[in-house]
Formats: sequence, structure tokens, C-alpha cells
Amino acid sequence: GAPADLSPAHSEVLQFMFNPECHFINGTERVRFVERYIYNREQLMQLDSDLGYHVGDTPFGELWARAANSDPQWMEYQRSTVDRHCRHNYEVFSPFTVERRVPPSPFQSL
Repeated sequence: GAPADLSPAHSEVLQFMFNPECHFINGTERVRFVERYIYNREQLMQLDSDLGYHVGDTPFGELWARAANSDPQWMEYQRSTVDRHCRHNYEVFSPFTVERRVPPSPFQSL
């Protein structure tokens, strides 16, 4: 059959995403993990491993951050992300990225 006719009120695309970032300074000597929670291109909340807790960027994000920060199991999990995600992936990918010392050349063969 024919597709349902969506009214303009339902045709908007809604998007929720989280963006994890690992920042490395001098290898894994100093590692910072930042995770941003974004809804429809607006950052609601973020976790910064240097702070050790979530920070709300909007009124709803502040409520969400308070709820997340008050859960001891969740916070323990989040605080371990630097080792579990960042340092682990650094060890996995550094041979292909950091330790690669071949200077770029326009004549490099594939």
C-alpha cells in the first residue's frame, strides 16, 4: 500500500548522539576523556574526566547530570573510561598512527 502521510509536525528528524573524545598528551602519560551528550545539535551534558563528574549545559542537562552524578555505580564506570577506552585504544592503534614515522611522499606506492 501507499506510505503513511506524515504531517509536518512529525516530519522533523530528531537526533540523539554522544561523542566520546580521548585527548592524549605525551603518549598516555596524561589522558583526558570527554563525552558530550547532544540532542538536535544542542549539547545537553558532558563528562570531563579531569573534573570527574557530569556537567549540564542546559536546564534539562543539569537535571540529567545531577541524576548521573548521584549514581555511584555509573560514576565508577564513567571514571574507569580513561583506562578502559582511551588507554586501551591508544595501545591498539598507536602502531598505526603514533609510531608511524614514514615521511609523506607523492611517489609512495600502494
